[in-house]
Amino acid sequence: GGLAAARGTVLSLKLDKMSDSVTGQTVVDPKGYLTDLNSIKINSDAEVGDIKKARLLLRSVTTTNPKHGPGWIAAARVEEFAGKVVAARAIIKEGCEICPDSEDVWLEAARLQSSDNAKTILAHAVHHLPHSVKIWLQAAELEGEDRERKKTVLRRALEFVPNSVKLWRTAIGLEEAADARIMLGRAVECVPHSVDMWLALARLETYDNARKVLNQARQAIPSEPSIWITAAKLEEAHGNVDQVSRIVEKAIQVLTRDQVVIDRDQWLKEAEAAERAGAPLTCAAIVRNSVWRGVEDDDRKRTWLDDAMSCLAKSSVETARAVYAHALSVFPTKKGLWKAACDLERKHGTPDTLDSMLSTATNHCPHAEVLWLIWAKEKWQGKGGDVGSAREVLVEAFKANPDSEDIWLAAAKLEWESDEFERARILLQKACARAPSPKVWMKLALLEREVSLVSASKNSAAGAEGGGVGDEASASELATLDEALKQFGSFEKLYMMAGQACERQGLLARGRAYYQAGLRRCPSCVDLWKLAASLEQRLSSSSSSSTGGNGGSGGGGGGGVVKGRSMLELARLKNPKNEKLWCAAVRLESQAGNVKMAQTLMAKALQECPDSGLLWAEEIKSAPRADRRGKSMEALKRCDNDPSVICAVAGLFVDERKVPKARKWFDRAVKIDESQGGTWAQYYAFELAHGSEDTQKDVRDRCVASDPKYGEVWCAVTKNPLHRKLPKDKVLERAAAAFNATASAAAAGSN
Repeated sequence: GGLAAARGTVLSLKLDKMSDSVTGQTVVDPKGYLTDLNSIKINSDAEVGDIKKARLLLRSVTTTNPKHGPGWIAAARVEEFAGKVVAARAIIKEGCEICPDSEDVWLEAARLQSSDNAKTILAHAVHHLPHSVKIWLQAAELEGEDRERKKTVLRRALEFVPNSVKLWRTAIGLEEAADARIMLGRAVECVPHSVDMWLALARLETYDNARKVLNQARQAIPSEPSIWITAAKLEEAHGNVDQVSRIVEKAIQVLTRDQVVIDRDQWLKEAEAAERAGAPLTCAAIVRNSVWRGVEDDDRKRTWLDDAMSCLAKSSVETARAVYAHALSVFPTKKGLWKAACDLERKHGTPDTLDSMLSTATNHCPHAEVLWLIWAKEKWQGKGGDVGSAREVLVEAFKANPDSEDIWLAAAKLEWESDEFERARILLQKACARAPSPKVWMKLALLEREVSLVSASKNSAAGAEGGGVGDEASASELATLDEALKQFGSFEKLYMMAGQACERQGLLARGRAYYQAGLRRCPSCVDLWKLAASLEQRLSSSSSSSTGGNGGSGGGGGGGVVKGRSMLELARLKNPKNEKLWCAAVRLESQAGNVKMAQTLMAKALQECPDSGLLWAEEIKSAPRADRRGKSMEALKRCDNDPSVICAVAGLFVDERKVPKARKWFDRAVKIDESQGGTWAQYYAFELAHGSEDTQKDVRDRCVASDPKYGEVWCAVTKNPLHRKLPKDKVLERAAAAFNATASAAAAGSN
């Protein structure tokens, strides 16, 4: 019984579907009929019960309230859901007869029919509801791709519903430009409050006619800002620059008079839209007249800076420029605003606009040293490389800021970089007298050092006896440093420079005196301790070697290690938990061949500094090959984002000949911290050994773009005065070569 009933239900569904086919023809496939029956979903007993309940309920609705259109629609959809399309059509047809004034019922009836039948139904519908926009639009939609028939339907619709913006918009969208203009002319008469119609008509008209159209639009809709803005754009497009600002100002006055709320954020969006439309003057006028509205006096600068940054994030450069211009008109002495505006011009403007901006900025803020320095730098390092103009800028800067340390240093740097050493020396000497500071004295000493090295290099190349010149200049450097230390005895870099100068001349005892004096005044300077320990090692080694005879080489080396070790132990007492001092101590023992001592020190170091990437990297490099993988895993658990550790792991993969993995880890290391030049040098050395020209070029270009500044190997190259003008790519090559040399020496020592 149940199976037979289900089969009968399926058969009924199939017959209902067949009745929807072409009259008099069968669409049943005799071979696939049974298969087709099996594919039909049979509703469960619960679903069938729900359908019956819904059918009964909706029959009650349509009986008790037959004029309620949604009831007929719901009843038809229940039958459609049950698969009885014919029954659904019959119900909705009855609904159309009983509710002829319900457009939704007519639209539902059309939806349930085929296209041709739907047209007939909608034709009946418009007789009953000639003012229904939905029915007319659906009738036009049923015409498919036939544009002419669509036009006919829509034009007929407009005869009955001339005030429908939707009908006008749809009809005009089907027309060519000439016919569209005619229809828009009629549309604005029928729907004078449609802003889109007025603006569309203005776009299609000539300049003179467009002005007339927009004037009519303003009269019809006086409270609509977009009409005023379009008028301003129109004048800008035809070169009437003076009219643009006047129109926007008048718009604000009229809208305010008519009590229209001037929404600041909305007007800024209009400014951005004007910029995208190619109307920068309109954009600026809108910003000028709206950006200040609704902003508290105390919040103006911060708000306007945020506005400009927001505009730049959306690539609205002209809008941001206009915001800065207004902000600077209110706060002409705020150097932060000038810097932001100059930064915009540097990135998005021209050299002329930037120069003009900086000139104006320094006029308004003559005591803002940073603005003078930016201007001088742009003159000097711009496309022209105009040193003379940069000098003129700095001369003006001196007049406004006679005792500025930064300007003195900038002027000296300009001459220094131009190889005008004597002029740079004179400037720095004057700066030491008028604006003395540790930095100024240090720069003067650095200049003296470079002069000595350059002179010695030139004399050596010429085959002359240049020692006297070099010694004299080195003596000049030490004299400068002595004078500086009298005034700034607590500046540790002066002691380091003096000690290094003595080491270069072989005056080791004098160098020790400088270091010891520096450590008394600056006991927390780690680099000074490291230099002092290194010098003690050299002094003890040279002393023991000179007195040790044939057997003195080993003893001399041992004495140097002992002195260096004791110095570093003292340093660690003064500066506990310092990774650099521990690393220096470990390296000292490793270089001396004291492997056990180095291992013991490393264990203590990692206990005191368990999260030090520098120490873990050293541990990985110095560990026996069999232990390196385990050390790497432990290091990554402690500091998985430290570039030193990542580089050490990459080196492990290099040793194992796993080139792709090593490249991946080197790449990760430089992405973590692009400022570490040592990491770039190691990466480039790897590519030179294992990569192609393309990968080498990629690393080189990325390094130059990153402009790294730190790292032992890197700084050893960049801080050499002879390499001052070396391009970044050449610095990278020298640093990579230095890394390879260090690695080779370490490998030879371990063997």
